[in-house]
Amino acid sequence: MIVVDVNVVAYLLIGGAYTPLARRTFQKDPRWAAPLLWRSEFRSILSVYLRRKTLQLADAFQLMGLAEQLFRGAEYQVDSEQVLSLAHSSSCSAYDCEYVVLARTLHGHLVTPDEQVLKAFPTTAMSLQVFGEGHRT
Repeated sequence: MIVVDVNVVAYLLIGGAYTPLARRTFQKDPRWAAPLLWRSEFRSILSVYLRRKTLQLADAFQLMGLAEQLFRGAEYQVDSEQVLSLAHSSSCSAYDCEYVVLARTLHGHLVTPDEQVLKAFPTTAMSLQVFGEGHRT
């Protein structure tokens, strides 16, 4: 099981520059986990597409449903003190730190395209490119 940030989910389900890597990541390990926060973040991404009129409301409903299925049984509440401590000691947002805390709690890796998170947490975070291609730097 890997923890993935919401951007990986968006690449997998909506599409974008990293969609092939997101698909390879899913093929390599289809058991994805995320903090409960992912739901709000994904809804926010979908709402941007709705405002731009590049996504229809019915499609947004369908994508949200697919994402919810993807994380069924693998959504977690994380410890607030740990999140705030990491946010305080790094340049990352509390949102980003929720994913890091979860990965550490599950004794796994966070897969993310976020360069700031990768730099701040090199032993926990792994780039989408590295995981999707199958090697660790």
